[in-house]
Amino acid sequence: MMILLETDRLRITELTLDMAFTVHRNSLDEDTKRFVPDEVFETVEEARETIAFLMAQYGSADGPLVYALLTKDGNQNIGYVQLVPLEDGNWEIGYHVAKAFTGKGYATEAVRAVLPVLAKRVEASKVYGIRLMENRASGRVLEKCGFHTIFTGEGPYHGGIHEISKSVWTDGTAEDSRGR
Repeated sequence: MMILLETDRLRITELTLDMAFTVHRNSLDEDTKRFVPDEVFETVEEARETIAFLMAQYGSADGPLVYALLTKDGNQNIGYVQLVPLEDGNWEIGYHVAKAFTGKGYATEAVRAVLPVLAKRVEASKVYGIRLMENRASGRVLEKCGFHTIFTGEGPYHGGIHEISKSVWTDGTAEDSRGR
């Protein structure tokens, strides 16, 4: 397993096939089903197939680029952080921490660490964060990581139209630091 980087409490690593069970288990919590239903893996085999696809993306800058979050104390797989290409050529940050580990700052810690590294890798001067309005915890993560809200209202989200918030982070080189 290749470690992308380490934070105070996390190892952020490439996914491996032996993570299929924990990826499957982590995907079944109510927050995943509610906020990112297309990232629910009903079986271990489904998780394994997705991991195999994602592993093939590590050698490219095309994405998606998805990394596991492992605790340093106990080496538990608690979720993921990702950078995903959008249809318009921009990039979106994504993250999920399993319900048993939420509220402890892991998502914020992971996003802060990974964002500048992955943005540089894909040569993106700005990255978007798109969330359902009701996902307040995700909004707090984005705020703490330097994202600025640029839109709230009805918009596309996971195959439907929902009340969303769209935020942007910039590396400081974009013409408008608010990403507009």
